[in-house]
Amino acid sequence: DISFNERTKSTEIVHTFTAHDIDALLLTLYGRQFDLGDPGDQAVLRKYVERQFWLAARDGARLPIKWVGMTVDANSVVIYQEAENTPLARVATIHQGVLVDLLPEQVNTVNLSAGGAVRSLTFTRKALEQPAH
Repeated sequence: DISFNERTKSTEIVHTFTAHDIDALLLTLYGRQFDLGDPGDQAVLRKYVERQFWLAARDGARLPIKWVGMTVDANSVVIYQEAENTPLARVATIHQGVLVDLLPEQVNTVNLSAGGAVRSLTFTRKALEQPAH
């Protein structure tokens, strides 16, 4: 989910993944089990997500995204990020490639909330980028 927070003037990003997909991804990429309660293991997932997901301005430059944190339970991994002091209107392109390198048929849905309306964008291995507007 991507939305603008009027109070903080930041664009907020919330990724929700199934825990078993993230576990399989990390095992495949790094050949070991990860404990996402461990800060070091969280850093590995953070680096991966930051490489696979980004927002770009109209000129193609990537917008800075701050890692806020994550929560993990037996069923899901929820990752929180924000583009500080960045209105959603500055976002021209969304790139969402998380898990598509592991699962060829992976489909990621991004719900984009802007101006009171919600629009769903679909990302696949063949369509990693979508216009935000």
